Amino acid sequence: MAFFLGIDVGSGYTKAVVCEDTSLRSYSIIPSGGDYRKAALESSENALKKINISMSDISNTIATGYGAAIVDFARQTLSDISCHAIGINYLFPSVRTVIDIGAQYSRAIHLDSEGRIVNFIMNEKCAGGSGKFLQVTARILQMDIKDLGRLSLTSEKPVEFTTACAVFAESEAVSRISEGALPADIVAGIHKAMSSKIIVLATRVGLVPDYAVTGGGAKDIGLVRAIEKELKTNTFVAQEPQITAALGAAIFASSR
Repeated sequence: MAFFLGIDVGSGYTKAVVCEDTSLRSYSIIPSGGDYRKAALESSENALKKINISMSDISNTIATGYGAAIVDFARQTLSDISCHAIGINYLFPSVRTVIDIGAQYSRAIHLDSEGRIVNFIMNEKCAGGSGKFLQVTARILQMDIKDLGRLSLTSEKPVEFTTACAVFAESEAVSRISEGALPADIVAGIHKAMSSKIIVLATRVGLVPDYAVTGGGAKDIGLVRAIEKELKTNTFVAQEPQITAALGAAIFASSR
């Protein structure tokens, strides 16, 4: 048996996964901060400590994500699109469309029956379908972002937003609050606006079931439910959806 390390350095969070051969053994998620190399090292050490091993026990390390090039202790880098595909195919072999909602952008990936990438698209220029939209919402409502999802599920009359742009939606949300709209209805409205924008994006790569939602946005149950409503079907969500790319990197490392 051998150990392999996958590191996903995202703009918001850095994730490290340790696999024993291809079996997930441990993971760690920490904020990326301003020093990507430090975050990669700290996250890796956290994951290693959980199973009482050290870097000397690692047979191979693959880095991916926004700051992958900074991880100088990795043997190789791989695109995060490829790593998401590997990770999702490992977890959910039937999935053909992956919707990844990260801190700064969202993207959709179309996979074939072998888990290979057919097409993908990224939404980098607008934060409307990304975790940034949720951060803005939490700040406006003075709430912890972790509480948004459950709150939105209690909504009875979601607010209809006229825009899916995070910048304009912020001022619109403030106006709705002054009009007396309930926080739950505002969050549900934001989720609806986000899900509509995400599905429009995903449609461009082909909406082929089964579907999976990954990234930090997948931790927001209200957003996931809104996406499922748009798709008119349930989606697959990993127990820890933020580590999909890091898991894929670790699995790829084991194959090398």
